[in-house]
Amino acid sequence: MRRNRNEYIPALTFDWLTSLYDPLMRWTMRESVFKRRLVEQAGLEKGHRVLDLGCGTATLTILIKKTQPGAEVVGIDGDRKILEIARDKVKREGLEIPFYEGMAFDLLCRDDYFDRVFSSLVLHHLKRVDKSRTLREVHRVLKPGGELHVADFGEPQNVFMRAISLVVRHFEEASDNVQGLLPEMFQKAGFEQIEETAHYMTIFGALSLYKARKPDG
Repeated sequence: MRRNRNEYIPALTFDWLTSLYDPLMRWTMRESVFKRRLVEQAGLEKGHRVLDLGCGTATLTILIKKTQPGAEVVGIDGDRKILEIARDKVKREGLEIPFYEGMAFDLLCRDDYFDRVFSSLVLHHLKRVDKSRTLREVHRVLKPGGELHVADFGEPQNVFMRAISLVVRHFEEASDNVQGLLPEMFQKAGFEQIEETAHYMTIFGALSLYKARKPDG
């Protein structure tokens, strides 16, 4: 995601690679493992309003809906082409999930609306100023007591992961993640009870799961 439509960079950098996104994620990122864990930690309940922020091709969005069919699930992404893939996948699954085109740091959503917000491999695409804006927006649209659940690149946990993460560290947008700064950024955006719940090794570096809560009242 980028500041405006002209600067927008797709998930795999080039539009012509978008169709390869799903197989790449399956082969390289242990997607089925970490996304299932992310959904499990959210404790979804019937009637929950859930936002999948930067939903991509809707793999996580579909998993959320299947896990808790009684939840109201919405997907938002800034990539028009990837949303077409998402809608096709949802239709094939026989589900009803609305998708909207929009930027993570400028959500056209009401204050205090969602019970849960998910973000999977989105924040590392954003420069620091837009990470901060995005987290403030998520805080705004969550209900008091609502939760943010994030899967993204994090601080390496061992020598092997540190070696792999040297590549990711060179990208300005991902350097905050690799330096372990996300929990601090969650706190500055107003979240509490911030926790890193799991971490995984991938061929692109260390992947961490986080949860954070918007204070009551």
